[in-house]
Amino acid sequence: MQIDWTITDQDICKIKDFIAKQKDNPLVQDRKGRNLEGGSFRITKANVWRVLVGCLLTTQQRSGPESSVARLLHTNPFLLSYDTCLSKRNVEGFSLKTLSGFGGIRRTKTIAKEIKVNLTSLESGLWADLLARLRRLANESTAMLERDTADFVDAYLHGFGPKQSRNFLQWLGLTRYEIPIDSRITKWLNNFGFPVILSAGSLADRNYYQFVSEGIQKLCSASNIYPCILDAAIFASFDGDSWTADNVGY
Repeated sequence: MQIDWTITDQDICKIKDFIAKQKDNPLVQDRKGRNLEGGSFRITKANVWRVLVGCLLTTQQRSGPESSVARLLHTNPFLLSYDTCLSKRNVEGFSLKTLSGFGGIRRTKTIAKEIKVNLTSLESGLWADLLARLRRLANESTAMLERDTADFVDAYLHGFGPKQSRNFLQWLGLTRYEIPIDSRITKWLNNFGFPVILSAGSLADRNYYQFVSEGIQKLCSASNIYPCILDAAIFASFDGDSWTADNVGY
């Protein structure tokens, strides 16, 4: 059985009008520069690690521009940087102490353990495969390659599912088509008139996630808009005027 995606002229007008209202938002502008215009992060261990930790931090807690997570990610130097974590004999204990002492961060024990497990895996040989895949994606942007790379991240990085694997790649500026779908996205799509009522709780299932992603990509393709821009516009619409040129891009 297959679903026949039918995009109407009304759908396209609604999408274009929505994007037009958010196009000047700093978050949308940052996404455009990073993911479409070559402003992505350099693929280094330090940069990839920072984004990896950022994804762990943003799981199941507020991560908007005024959140504790955002403040932690903006620390300079970054408190949980690659060099710092690598230098610690007990990285799990160090991470737990750092997260607990910072304040306002949830799931501190879980995140600290995920940091340890991921660092151990990367230093045991995963770095080579991960960096090679990320660098290929930086030079070859296709929806299929984005999905394959996201599936690899989901499979080999601890604490990552379909959503955070795509958040990881989008954050690095490497994706245009595959986006991190969460409750905000499903709420917006349900209000927009997606052909089936979506459940955010079902997104942990890879097949369900890919079904929703396919619908988003079909809608965006018909509207001549990249899904990564729609994603930024949706988040901007929920956060109002909170995003500024100073707090995007962490």
